[in-house]
Amino acid sequence: MQDVVRSIKEKLGDKILKYEEKFGRRIYLDFKPKDIPEVTKFLFKDLGCRFATATGIDTPGGIEILYHFSDDSTGRIISLRTLITDKKNPSIESITSIIRGTEWIEREMWELLGINFKGHPNLKHLLLIDDWPEGKYPLRRK
Repeated sequence: MQDVVRSIKEKLGDKILKYEEKFGRRIYLDFKPKDIPEVTKFLFKDLGCRFATATGIDTPGGIEILYHFSDDSTGRIISLRTLITDKKNPSIESITSIIRGTEWIEREMWELLGINFKGHPNLKHLLLIDDWPEGKYPLRRK
């Protein structure tokens, strides 16, 4: 795992806002939203990490997204964390052009948190009924 972390730091070190290692198996790396596609491409295509899932959370400071990758050779999880501070119009570049398997999770976060994934090929309802009220996001804080 240290080789993966070292590679990330060597290639993208100036973009890492924060680094945390927890429980010996989890690594959290904070990046600006604009850097997520580049970091994702490096992890997935260059380092061979597997995309596991992504999660979105409405926090007091903004909408936080975590993209979770597995380094299967070591059994460790690398989570890319970013914060979108514009809660009225949260948006970030889609990573579907890099990892096709992210299409549904981005749709879910769009639908439940209102995050606009720019460049997403198919942002439409996934879980909610088709006539769900526009601008109402079930996982947003009141």
